[in-house]
Amino acid sequence: MNRILTTIITSASFVYATLAIGGIADLHFVRPSSVMAAPGPGSEMERLQKFYLGVWEYTETYPKGPFAPNGGQNTGIYTSELGPGGNSVINRFHSKGPVGDFEGMLIMTWDPKEKSYKSYIFGNDFPGGIVETGNFEGDALAFRGEMSAGDSRVSMRSKTSIDAKGIMTSEELVSMGGKPEELLVRVVATRKP
Repeated sequence: MNRILTTIITSASFVYATLAIGGIADLHFVRPSSVMAAPGPGSEMERLQKFYLGVWEYTETYPKGPFAPNGGQNTGIYTSELGPGGNSVINRFHSKGPVGDFEGMLIMTWDPKEKSYKSYIFGNDFPGGIVETGNFEGDALAFRGEMSAGDSRVSMRSKTSIDAKGIMTSEELVSMGGKPEELLVRVVATRKP
């Protein structure tokens, strides 16, 4: 609540009115000096921004498995831009191909209390959203999360890195009902100039 009020107050001057009996006695436009500006994004968000911002073309490769019985490749584009105040990164993605037509949004932010990134994923092929928690492990960004699929729990783990040529590679592994992890999809992306 205080952050919202601080944002409102520092966004524009506000009207300070002193009411007197019978009407408005005095009207002033002031900017309080006691209110500090909201802090900008920290180093964790700056690292995430450098990692993701831009427009990316990508290929998803699905091995043969329960999700894609015949395997296959989809291609797509995602855009990654700053959220409000630079405190989040918003990715919008859309891919199509023999495996399906997937569209969604991913919002990532830094949670200072947990000292980890949070990822909120929304897609056209599942209800609700998926929440994942992650951190950089060296130069790779790793996220972990869970979701329900019928009566089973699905555990997910992803690892994303960018090589010296600027090519991003991401692998999503899943485990259903406590079984060993299997590769769900491998994504290779190139940032457009």
